[in-house]
Amino acid sequence: MAQAQLDEEVVYYYYLYYTVVLATILVVVARFLVVKLRRRNSGENPPPGPWQLPVIGSLHHLFGALPHHAMRDLARQHGPLMLLRLGELRLVVASSATAAREVMKTHDAAFAKRPRTTTNTVKRIRGGMGIAMAPHGEHWQQVRKLCVNELLSARQVRSFHATREAEAGRLVASVALASLSQSQPVNLGSHLATYLHDVVVRAIVGDRITDREAFLACLEDSMTAAAGLSLADLFPSSRLARAFCGRTRLLEAAYQPMTHVLDGVIKEHGNGDDDLLGVLLRMQTEGAPLHLGTIRALITDLFGAGIETTTTTLQWAMAELMRNPNVLRRAQAEVRAALAGQSRVWEKDLPGLRYIQLVIKETLRLHIAGPLLLPRECRESCRVLGYDVPKGAMVLVNAWAIAGHPNLGPRR
Repeated sequence: MAQAQLDEEVVYYYYLYYTVVLATILVVVARFLVVKLRRRNSGENPPPGPWQLPVIGSLHHLFGALPHHAMRDLARQHGPLMLLRLGELRLVVASSATAAREVMKTHDAAFAKRPRTTTNTVKRIRGGMGIAMAPHGEHWQQVRKLCVNELLSARQVRSFHATREAEAGRLVASVALASLSQSQPVNLGSHLATYLHDVVVRAIVGDRITDREAFLACLEDSMTAAAGLSLADLFPSSRLARAFCGRTRLLEAAYQPMTHVLDGVIKEHGNGDDDLLGVLLRMQTEGAPLHLGTIRALITDLFGAGIETTTTTLQWAMAELMRNPNVLRRAQAEVRAALAGQSRVWEKDLPGLRYIQLVIKETLRLHIAGPLLLPRECRESCRVLGYDVPKGAMVLVNAWAIAGHPNLGPRR
């Protein structure tokens, strides 16, 4: 009797299991057919992409590899413009120079918008937007104009040559001193990071950050926390995803001490100083649309862009030189010939270092500090390379894949 009842339960759960599986398959197939019919009836031709799973979409194709590597491999199968679905997010990836030109130049107006992400939301709450992730509009246009004409103009950049030369001299001296030790290897990455920190801090705010190391640590933490997409970005309609997403807390924890330090620096700073913060404060007194939150955000953007990218590029350049001793010897010979008899490096001598410039350009090609350019959002349906990019889709340009194309490499 007990055995018969057990057999009935097994049969019941057996049929229940296969009923659920069959129903799931039917729902997925029905959804696929409905989407396909809608596209056919609407006449849309979306970019191709890899096969998708329910709920997560194309996420599983990005597991186990760096995102720009995985996207490069997928682009080899599906073409230079492909469509991925990451959860609820539609992501269009441009992986060729032609596709990037279409997105960033030909149809620039259609893609001139930053997507609304967790990071952007926290920045707005903290009191202002700079230029990197600001939405397209009057604010972005005014801030960009100020940066191009004032902060990053050729005249302004040349005005800091003495600072760069002095810090370069300190870098050489510190490396020479560290090399005297026969028992410890020289951590060149640490020396380069210190050099960049000193140059950028002096150029942006003078040398007025009292707790500079803590501020730079918070800046690094915020950049780490802001990198990539969070669970809430992939599933924006899910309250559960927002509840379990810890990025907001991490960003708040990093931004709060940074805000406190920057507010103190801005309060004590004079608008007649020659550093970039002094320029911003002078422009504010002259009527430029710069409130405290905008100045704070611009300073943070300048720190983030000036330190991390340059440090990474210099470290890769030294690593490549060590891997290629013939290139290293040729670069050393050029530097020693150009700077013979001089006790330090002067910027006026740099234009003559042609081979060093080629080394830096090749480093930038092979090891792009930002392999995926800042994301854009499609403001309106747009046709790119014969495909229809849907409105609201996030668009990424895989600069690393473009730079690594065999046709773009140097002729040897």
